Amino acid sequence: MLWALLRQYVRPYRRLLAVVATLQVISTLASLYLPTVNAAIIDDGVAKGDTRRIVELGGVMLAVTGLQVACAIGAVFFGSRAAMGFGRDLRCAIFHHVTTFSAEETARFGAPSLLTRTTNDVGQIQQLLQMTATILITAPIMSIGGILMALHQDAGLSWLLLISVPVLALTNFAIIRHLMPIFRRMQRLIDGINRVMRDQLSGIRVIRAFAREPVEGRRFADANQALSATALEAGRWQALMLPATTLVINVSSVALIWFGGLRIDAGHMQVGSLIAFLAYFMQILMAVLMAAVLAVMLPRASVCAERVSGVLSTRPRITTPAHPVRPQTLAGEITFDDASFSYPGATDLCCSRFRCAYHPGPPPRWWGRPARVSPPCSP
Repeated sequence: MLWALLRQYVRPYRRLLAVVATLQVISTLASLYLPTVNAAIIDDGVAKGDTRRIVELGGVMLAVTGLQVACAIGAVFFGSRAAMGFGRDLRCAIFHHVTTFSAEETARFGAPSLLTRTTNDVGQIQQLLQMTATILITAPIMSIGGILMALHQDAGLSWLLLISVPVLALTNFAIIRHLMPIFRRMQRLIDGINRVMRDQLSGIRVIRAFAREPVEGRRFADANQALSATALEAGRWQALMLPATTLVINVSSVALIWFGGLRIDAGHMQVGSLIAFLAYFMQILMAVLMAAVLAVMLPRASVCAERVSGVLSTRPRITTPAHPVRPQTLAGEITFDDASFSYPGATDLCCSRFRCAYHPGPPPRWWGRPARVSPPCSP
């Protein structure tokens, strides 16, 4: 559902996303080149006392940093424009599609749910698109490029990557697996609290007339408490991701410095190479972390995409013909005799054994047992 929705509504912004991808590639490559320049400054300049070499390489590093910053700013700018345009088009499509619904389709979803799907759900998908435009391209290039550059500096420490990266990925995957059903439940609870608020606002006169304020207050408090508890549960799992990731990164960094120091002491590695390897090592782990952040947003966006697609894929039973025919004006009357009525899906009759006559001009007349609710065809 999610990818089909993205493919359909992202097409007008393919050029902007292509510009974002190009800028992100340049920014990531520049970021990967910086640790190599830093290692050269330490090994060729600082270690040998060559000030001229330090100035030359420092100028190169400054230029590469400026290019990286400029490309990153441009990528965020164009990515935000594409994401905002996507959200606008999707909201517009939902709005125009909902206006074609009959009373049956509107009652099936409910006005609060339609409101949530048009605003909150579209916002979640829009945020995912914006993060995807910046992270989905950066993470694989940074991880693969970081591994290659780290191996170029020293292949003897590559075994640390084989341990740290899978541990970090599995830790984040375990957290994400628990978040998926929580986000699904949260979206339903948002619908519920919107439903309660809408009922109270639309029926405020009836509530005051029958002194139902305490009951409605408890009803809102229950819905609010359920949403708060679910949001706190999701927040606890999301909060667990940062300390778990930090623990893996810090332990890996300590191990890298320890074993790298042993290799320097044995003469198999230089100080600049260790610093560059550590920088690439951190870039690889940060790429995994960025992918994990995107993966955290993916479950909730997937749930929202299912809900939005459910609205867009619904075909109204009552449609306006392309070439309507104006009926002839007829004079007469409509009479219901011993009729009964019930709403779709209801177990009880709304009206039973009633008579109703509609004549041109005067209001209708009713005979029969009064219903528990207002008749559907009452004036």
